[in-house]
Amino acid sequence: MTPQAGLPTRIRALVVDDEPLGRQRVEDLLRAEPDVDIVGTAATGDAALEAIRALKPNLVFLDVEMPGKTGLEVVRELDPADPPAIVFVTAYDKFALRAFDLAAVDYLVKPFDDERFAQTLERARHTIALRDMGQLRERLLSALQAPPPPPPPTAPSAASAEPPRYIERIPVEMRGKVHVVPVADIQMITASGPYAELHTADHKFVIRETMQALEDGLDPDVFIRVHRSAIVRLALIENFFREAGGDYEVQLKSGIRLRVSRSRREPLEAKLGLQR
Repeated sequence: MTPQAGLPTRIRALVVDDEPLGRQRVEDLLRAEPDVDIVGTAATGDAALEAIRALKPNLVFLDVEMPGKTGLEVVRELDPADPPAIVFVTAYDKFALRAFDLAAVDYLVKPFDDERFAQTLERARHTIALRDMGQLRERLLSALQAPPPPPPPTAPSAASAEPPRYIERIPVEMRGKVHVVPVADIQMITASGPYAELHTADHKFVIRETMQALEDGLDPDVFIRVHRSAIVRLALIENFFREAGGDYEVQLKSGIRLRVSRSRREPLEAKLGLQR
């Protein structure tokens, strides 16, 4: 649909997700859209509220399950007179449907494919282009007047300590479908140009993701980056070699040997208990 004269033609998007890979997935898809500007990202509900008030996005991709405030709790604290369009992102389909009924333009159930994302973005475009925000305001006011919704099934209580959260599964697009690889099955990750290869005991899965984003999302007590092109599961390191000339390598229980960069030698030795 061609926007009418005087109506906004650009989308100012804010991406909110406590998982780095979740944020990166949405950002990558949005960057391919010429009419979208990513104005910011946030990893918690409190940070999302601050960003919405400061950056004034007209579209927010909002994770439902986050430490502290959930996505629905964020919506309840928005200014009902000037709310952005909300797309909820969740791993719980029935919870997403309830959230959608309350205040969202649409919702995405993790893991989602490119086609589903494109449908959601087009729906958001339509809402924003027509300035169909009066209906959103009414739904948001209804949500504010309703009793607070219960937290999602895995959300910890506000009084409990919030342990660090790391990614537990990685979606892989394969021939028109999305396969979910449990992080618990991954033995190592290697870089291959712009792609990363997830190695399990029996398979290799290729994803378009940076090694830095993967390193940031993985539990550092379980995985360690030994080289700019390799991340390994610590428990699978069997031998550590100091080679002539100052080079270093690790050997995994599978027999695979990987180079260790000099900048990562000391952190690795500390993890392996080799430092004196």
